[in-house]
Amino acid sequence: MIRKILYPISFFYGLIISIRNKAFDIGWLNSKSFDIPVIAVGNLNVGGTGKSPMIEYLIRLFNESYQPAVLSRGYGRKTKGFVLATPGCTALELGDEPFQFYRKFKRLEVAVDEKRVRGIETLQQLKPDLNLILLDDAFQHRYVKAGMYILLTAFEKLYVDDFLLPTGTLREGRKGADRADLIIVSKCPPNLSEKKRLDIIKRIAPKKYQEVFFSAIAYDEHIYSDDDKISLHELREHKILLVTGIANSKPLVEFLQKSKLDIEHIKYADHQFIGKQEQKRIASRFKDMNNERKLILTTEKDFVRSFLKVTLPVYYLPINTVIMEEGKKFNEIIQNYVRKN
Repeated sequence: MIRKILYPISFFYGLIISIRNKAFDIGWLNSKSFDIPVIAVGNLNVGGTGKSPMIEYLIRLFNESYQPAVLSRGYGRKTKGFVLATPGCTALELGDEPFQFYRKFKRLEVAVDEKRVRGIETLQQLKPDLNLILLDDAFQHRYVKAGMYILLTAFEKLYVDDFLLPTGTLREGRKGADRADLIIVSKCPPNLSEKKRLDIIKRIAPKKYQEVFFSAIAYDEHIYSDDDKISLHELREHKILLVTGIANSKPLVEFLQKSKLDIEHIKYADHQFIGKQEQKRIASRFKDMNNERKLILTTEKDFVRSFLKVTLPVYYLPINTVIMEEGKKFNEIIQNYVRKN
């Protein structure tokens, strides 16, 4: 019933997006190309498809032999315009995900700018040795003409089964997937059968120039703080307060439950700023937990912006993206693009 009520809004929203895309397609609005490889990672759905782990996968692929930079909008930051990550900067200046990249990869250049064309131009001026740009969450940012587009769609919510906002969670119509060079079905179960993969590929119906891959989340065997780590096996003796501010915490919760961990969960919206009132609430909930061995567990993205670390034992569980079955082929396609350009 609600979907039927919202459908007219979705229709007009889709019409506006279609006109915008058509304007780019026929040249009424300009897309700028650059003289170095630019890879854009994004999705059609709103949030929760694993863009950040995919960016980290690409960073690891190129960080040793190239000089890459990640450019993001910097969602949730308290600054505006172009900001280059430098020693002493914080998640408030960059946004949580860009700050996570900067904190994790020492050779990597990280910048944020809501205007991606300006961001790339400024990066090239400030860092002339750059030879690869990774654009985070930029599939709809068409003022930049990337050399390669990687589209993510979550296994449990394929874009082909979704609807335009606000009826569903699509930022643009399904036809937008035609711009992708590679389509990755993310967050797949590790035991995904070949029959199921073939069925999904059939439903996606990729174009002749597109390749479809499948990825899964790989969780670390330890959790980490700034100066400590604990194995998941040891955690079975702890009471855990799980605090998340991500789009979809379900896979993480299921993993922790399968690992036989005793958890209580406080869930916030994606990128939600945890103010003083909420910090007090978390601290109070933690204090009330009846166990001598207890800690707060969060995601790596949430950890980098956590103010609780000053007074409470806060840890994070790292995750990685794993390309299933054809990881070597996936790497070669991307590496060949970068080499040729």
